[in-house]
Amino acid sequence: MDIKYALKFITRTLPVMVFLIFLSCTSKQEVTVKELHDHIEYLSSDSLKGRLAGSSGDSLAAEYIKHELLSYGFIPLPGDGLQRFSVTSRLVAGKENIMTLDGANLIPEKDFMPFAFSSNSGLESEVIFIGYGFMIDEDSLKWNDYQGIDIKGKWVMMLRADPETDKPASPFIPFSGDRDKAMLAKDMGSAGVLLVSGAAFDPQDTFESLNSGDFSVDIPVLRIKREVADIILSKAKISVASLENKLNDTRKPSSFPTGTVVNARAEIKRELRNTRNVVMALPGEDEILKDEYIIIGAHFDHLGMGGTGSSSMAGDTVAVHHGADDNASGVGMMLELAEKFALTKGSHKRSIICIAFSGEELGLLGSKYFAENPGIDLTKVNAMINLDMVGRLPETNVLQISGVGTAEGLKELVVSENDTNLISLVFSDEGYGRSDHTSFYGKNIPVLFYFTGAHLDYHKPADTYDKINYDGMVTISSLIFNVTEKLASSPERLQFREAGPKPETIRSIRKKIVTLGIMPDFAGIVKNGMRADEVYPGRPAALGGMKKGDIITGINGKIINNIQDYMFRLGQIKYGQIITVEVLRNNKKIVLLIQI
Repeated sequence: MDIKYALKFITRTLPVMVFLIFLSCTSKQEVTVKELHDHIEYLSSDSLKGRLAGSSGDSLAAEYIKHELLSYGFIPLPGDGLQRFSVTSRLVAGKENIMTLDGANLIPEKDFMPFAFSSNSGLESEVIFIGYGFMIDEDSLKWNDYQGIDIKGKWVMMLRADPETDKPASPFIPFSGDRDKAMLAKDMGSAGVLLVSGAAFDPQDTFESLNSGDFSVDIPVLRIKREVADIILSKAKISVASLENKLNDTRKPSSFPTGTVVNARAEIKRELRNTRNVVMALPGEDEILKDEYIIIGAHFDHLGMGGTGSSSMAGDTVAVHHGADDNASGVGMMLELAEKFALTKGSHKRSIICIAFSGEELGLLGSKYFAENPGIDLTKVNAMINLDMVGRLPETNVLQISGVGTAEGLKELVVSENDTNLISLVFSDEGYGRSDHTSFYGKNIPVLFYFTGAHLDYHKPADTYDKINYDGMVTISSLIFNVTEKLASSPERLQFREAGPKPETIRSIRKKIVTLGIMPDFAGIVKNGMRADEVYPGRPAALGGMKKGDIITGINGKIINNIQDYMFRLGQIKYGQIITVEVLRNNKKIVLLIQI
């Protein structure tokens, strides 16, 4: 159903709306400490078990938010107000992981394991040992394990890490990642990769859990135990230990055919779980402007029980990660603002859409999904207000607001509505960051992101409701309401503008990776390529003719399927180099010439 007609229908027929309109003639609901406390205490309670996206606690939180918004007179969008999508629960090794060595079948998870970035494929071939799998050509560091050795269509075996694992600032670090090594091996012609940990890197020789955030490199990649690697090396009368010592001491390549044939296959299974955004609307009070929108958003998911493989800052601790500030605080404030708008007559000529996002902690997945499947005309959104970690206003009363450069006059509006005796504002023009407003900025929508700052309880079980500054939240809510009220009722629309560009320096210890000057699609919405969600004026990509929305499929003839491939390719480029970038634009392939 079209939202325009849905809003008209609900406005005319829903009894609670009539009741609320009657109340609004005589009342103005204020944001209260008690109601904020009640929302945040429930959402961050042990019973919701950390609200991991796709978990039962996540589902309970969504139902709570929906129920509250319904009670204020908001209507569900679309359908029942729950926008469903799937997220990766975990990666598991499938039943088709096999490895045969000298006629003996090895045991999965004991002798070998696939990497998360492995393809579901295999091969039978001789194994070629290629040292650390380096191909480095820097002014101060040169090392090529591929020189003079034929690896095309074969398994290669290499040591993980680098010769300086004890040095936190080693120049080898940018070249030592498992996935990067596998990508390089594929580029050089290998059909499969075996990685083994030397004793200096991992004395226990343990297998780490699979990382669900990794994308496939399109060839099989297995990690093997040292004793398995020693069997492979036995025909060459050498061991992993002796090779590691030799490479670390001489700092020179040592690549050779092992004479051993391996038949192996990798299989990774991606387990999905269902989650949802909560999307509810309050019809605007003006017959014309109600077909335009203000979006107020906050993510409600968190880290669940933490543990290995999560983004918990508490190590491997398995405990409820309550997420009171991150981000029950944002949801609680969104609910209180929603109630205030519903009960304040004349506060919103435009329709107010409140969205509680899931999947933010997994890479802005919920907001990305909504931005790609909005159910409304996004060109009619005047602004998006994002509330993420707004519960710890410090004693200095400093509130951080990003996105003020995304529309002309936006910063001036915020300043005019602020009482400097209560809050000190710190501004950032940029419309993107690691929170859900980024997904809307990428759609040319002005954004404001409110944030009270990081703290030591971030992503730890200790982020609990008793540490929230509720009085501070009331003060912040007053500012946000006043700003949003102006945006919801002013006859003039905001005019979007690109904010930035923000320096896109990416460092891996001491190596500075070149950049094209784009904002990548971090969530991986596009498959078989990487979309440029922003192209910043004056930067190499823009100067080379790239446009927002272009899907990058290759650099210098090498395939790019995802953001990890893209970052690896950038790591191979030097400043001043001219490169070719293949993009898809309106389903047509275009080759751009870009100078870095």
